Amino acid sequence: MVQCPMTMVNSNVNDADAKTGATRCALITGGSKRIGAVTVRLLHEAGYNVIIHCRLSRPAADELAVELNAIRPDSAKVIQGDLNIETIYDSIIEQAFNCWHRLDVLVNNASSFYPTPIGSITLDDWNNLINSNMKAPLFLAQAAAPHLKQTHGCIVNMVDVHAQRPMKAHPVYCAAKAGLSMITLSLAKELGPEVRVNGVAPGAILWPENDMPEHTKKLILERTTLKRPGTPLDIARTILFLVRDADYITGQIIAVDGGRSINI
Repeated sequence: MVQCPMTMVNSNVNDADAKTGATRCALITGGSKRIGAVTVRLLHEAGYNVIIHCRLSRPAADELAVELNAIRPDSAKVIQGDLNIETIYDSIIEQAFNCWHRLDVLVNNASSFYPTPIGSITLDDWNNLINSNMKAPLFLAQAAAPHLKQTHGCIVNMVDVHAQRPMKAHPVYCAAKAGLSMITLSLAKELGPEVRVNGVAPGAILWPENDMPEHTKKLILERTTLKRPGTPLDIARTILFLVRDADYITGQIIAVDGGRSINI
């Protein structure tokens, strides 16, 4: 399980509803591991109640919820669901809302990632990568919109620097993230003025869970301006900024990539 270094977070009225004083609530998809778990911890540290969505990693999600509830009782819940199932989107949002009868933040973090070189792509590959990276964020946002409008909440989508510059052997994944990029901008128009919608585009943050050759990692880092990898906390801090401190920002996608996107 990813361990998030403790970070001092300034208190801010945005971690509680300014009118009612109720604690704000955030749903993070894919929130049990890696960047998702670090984001869950940081939002929780900032005072948010968190709903941890998972698909297969229920033990890790439950363990994280127990850890956070020990810090602040009744502040973390777990929802399990497969985002490949088309009928599940409304149910996930309904379950999230029913945790504390409000929803302020949706972080569409869950994502499938693996190569699909031309000549090997199957319909299952297409459906899996499109569903998790583009389809689910759209339909979760649609289902969450009425609740988010009530709380003047926000959505943060996990995009990717490869939405603009394709990665070799990953055409389906890159297409899905490019679609999510446009969905982010479109939702900002559709859901304003009540709901803000932004995206975060990570670069070299965590290497894939499957093995990646060391020479490939070195090449990727050489293409950054900062010549080093980022950390999951870099992404989580950007999400927290967009959620809590960016009241006049919507329709933007922030690259957190060490300057890789400015180097061709």
